[in-house]
Amino acid sequence: MKFDVRGMTFDADVDGPEDGPVVLLLHGFPQHKGEWDLVTPTLRDAGLRTVALDQRGYAPGARPAAVEAYRISEIAADALAVLDELGVEAAHVVGHDWGAAVGWYLAARHPQRTRTLTALSVPHVAAFGRAIRHDDDQRERSSYMDFFRTPEAEDVLLEDDGLRIRAMFLGCPEGRVDRYVTPMLDRERLTGGLNWYRAMGHGDFGRLGPVTVPTTFLWSNEDIAIGRAAAEACARHVTGEYAFVELDGVSHWIPDAVPERVAAEILKRAA
Repeated sequence: MKFDVRGMTFDADVDGPEDGPVVLLLHGFPQHKGEWDLVTPTLRDAGLRTVALDQRGYAPGARPAAVEAYRISEIAADALAVLDELGVEAAHVVGHDWGAAVGWYLAARHPQRTRTLTALSVPHVAAFGRAIRHDDDQRERSSYMDFFRTPEAEDVLLEDDGLRIRAMFLGCPEGRVDRYVTPMLDRERLTGGLNWYRAMGHGDFGRLGPVTVPTTFLWSNEDIAIGRAAAEACARHVTGEYAFVELDGVSHWIPDAVPERVAAEILKRAA
């Protein structure tokens, strides 16, 4: 399904009953809407309407040139515009990686549009930002972000048929990796994803206020990108009903590795 909003065209996989409560699914880097395809059948069978969106920079019709166009406020506005097109006042928001960051932004700044939040891997961005500033382990885990902001990032990542992109998927089920690596070999698509990092302001991880909507945060203890300090600090930034779910022995790629558990936690929160 295509959504023509804000002068751009976004692609989405939409499933489930037309009158079902809407679940908006937001992917991370370097993935796409297909990361949810093992999760959505369970949600559909439970009567929910799922909308898995290819976000700005990933959808071919939504790749503005200016780096400033990839600020998280703009990306969140895209999600709200899609909900408007669907005639949906409020949705259950689910996000992984950068999609989780967008979810936190929506829940904090637009709680009236966010029925519940289920965030995977990335905690509330204020908790994440503090960990980067004060936790040596998290600072080391996040050092790659500085590289992603450099002009040569595309050239390096595309070398050897995307060898370094493929290496990012450590712990992702082997049969799922090509579906993500192959699209990212398109230089324009890769630039669109990297622009999320380039547009990130130094204060973006500290300004967001608390989240008041019912929230579940899933963190996997074998995540190479997010350490325990950031994950456990997340609770301080949620004043609404909150659940922290630690997944033992699971990598960063939670929806690919344990889709049944993800679906179960979304249903529990949505209920």
